[in-house]
This record gives sequence, structure tokens and C-alpha cells, in this order.
Amino acid sequence: MDVKISPKWKEWIGREFDKPYFGQLVDFVKQEYAQRRVFPPGRNIFRAFDMCDPDNLKVVIIGQDPYHGPGQANGLCFSVGDGVPFPPSLVNIFKEVHDDTGAPVPASGNLDRWAEQGVLLLNAVLTVRAHEAASHAGHGWERFTDEVVKAIALRKQGVVYMLWGSYAQRKASVVDPQRNCILKAVHPSPLSAYRGFFGCRHFSRANEYLQSIGREPIRW
Repeated sequence: MDVKISPKWKEWIGREFDKPYFGQLVDFVKQEYAQRRVFPPGRNIFRAFDMCDPDNLKVVIIGQDPYHGPGQANGLCFSVGDGVPFPPSLVNIFKEVHDDTGAPVPASGNLDRWAEQGVLLLNAVLTVRAHEAASHAGHGWERFTDEVVKAIALRKQGVVYMLWGSYAQRKASVVDPQRNCILKAVHPSPLSAYRGFFGCRHFSRANEYLQSIGREPIRW
């Protein structure tokens, strides 16, 4: 199956596109887009891969599924487009960035600038129905993104995995902690952020690790 994704990522994970489960997933997603309101826009489903060059991959952040409000999801987990109000989890992420690193809270919630520096902002499920969280769970995306994490773990070391919540932590169980930096905290959702996301210092700790192995830090 010809999926429009960057050539390097296709080299890493392209075999998945020819597996039966992925064909069934594509059929489901096409039907959903034809019959319902689904986010993100179809052209942005694989945008996290297009925005992050795997050769420059430094950090992996794993979300669950896209924002399900109109105009929010842009293909990168936790990110919204310019001019879109910050969802609560993103508000908390920016608060922690500021408290941890001193970086000012930005005017835009668009995280393209992170992706361009080597941060893969990967949702476990890449599509969702409007106003129905987790509505596309259980249809094959999880298997696909499991294989993405496995492909990274196989080909890259010295990567920082920022794993927020048990869902993301299970996703990266295949990662070798001896060859990478694994940072774990609760999810930045308002329901849990005060139980350990605030004060986790993942952003400065990620940069300390990257610098310790001779890589450029991320400008959070």
C-alpha cells in the first residue's frame, strides 16, 4: 500500500503498510472520514513523521489520541495550530516547561518547532471522531504505533523517551533503558498533573542527557 509518509520513515516502518491489519485499518479510517467528522484533517494523519526527521530523532513523546474538538488536532500529540486556545494538558505542559527551564509560555500551542528539532510527537492512535475521545481505539492504530516504537528502539540509541501516564509507559516497554533515557511521570491532564507531572523536570533532564552524549539540546 502506498502511504504518503517521508521516505526515511517508510524505510523504517514501510513493511507495516502491506500487512492485512493495516489494510483493514485504512478501510475503517476511510469510511469514518466519509461518513463522520474526524480529526485531524486527512492530510495531517502522518504529520508527526513528516515533521521529525528520523536521522535527527532525539526525543519521543507519546500521547493517546488526537484532540477531538474542532480545529484542535494538527497531527502532533499535544499540539494545536496557531491561534487555537491551549487545551488543558498543553497549558500544564507549558507551565512545567516554564517552571523547569525558565522558557516563557509561548503565544502559540503549535509544537512544530519541537518536531523540527527532533522531537517525535506521536499519538498511539492517529485519528478520532469529533467529540468522542478514543473512538478510533482498537482498530489497528495501536499495533502500528507499537511497531513505530519498536523500529526506533531497534535503530536508534541515545533517545529520550518522555512517558507521561501508564499508557505511554506501556507503549515504550520495548526500549532499552541502558541505551536510552527513559523519563516517566503522570499525565499532564488536570486530573493528574498535580500528582507528579508538575516538578518532574523532564525538559531540563532531557537536555542534560542529550548534552551528556554530545547532542544539541532542545529549545523548549
